[in-house]
Amino acid sequence: MQPRDPEFRARIAAAFAAQGLMATLGGRLVAMEPGRCTIEADFAPGLTQHHGLFHAGVLTTLADNACGFAAMSLLPPGGEVLSVEFKTSFLRPASGLVAVARGEVLKPGRTLTFCRADIFVRDAAGAETLVATMLATMIAAAPEAR
Repeated sequence: MQPRDPEFRARIAAAFAAQGLMATLGGRLVAMEPGRCTIEADFAPGLTQHHGLFHAGVLTTLADNACGFAAMSLLPPGGEVLSVEFKTSFLRPASGLVAVARGEVLKPGRTLTFCRADIFVRDAAGAETLVATMLATMIAAAPEAR
């Protein structure tokens, strides 16, 4: 996939840095290629559910952002995206030290872009286990004054 904006990495890094929720979760933008994005967050007690595992909301947020930025990477300069819908399937308990969401564009479009993300947890040895997967639809949105 070819980006339409040669400065897409800088634009996405700025958008990522502007997200308060990513800062709250300790999210890190670790890889960005045309149509692909990887975001990680370290395990912390504030990111758990009642069994001490990564909370489903944390995993979903990471995956939604990975899909959104993957879609945004293929838009023209100034292009932004919003989530239209997503479905997350949880495959196993998310026990590990780092949550990793890898988003990718399945089908780019002028208005709608279809994406998926796989969410892994990494253990102390560096091994990753697939814990969830997301299918998402993103819509191209004009920048808004805020």
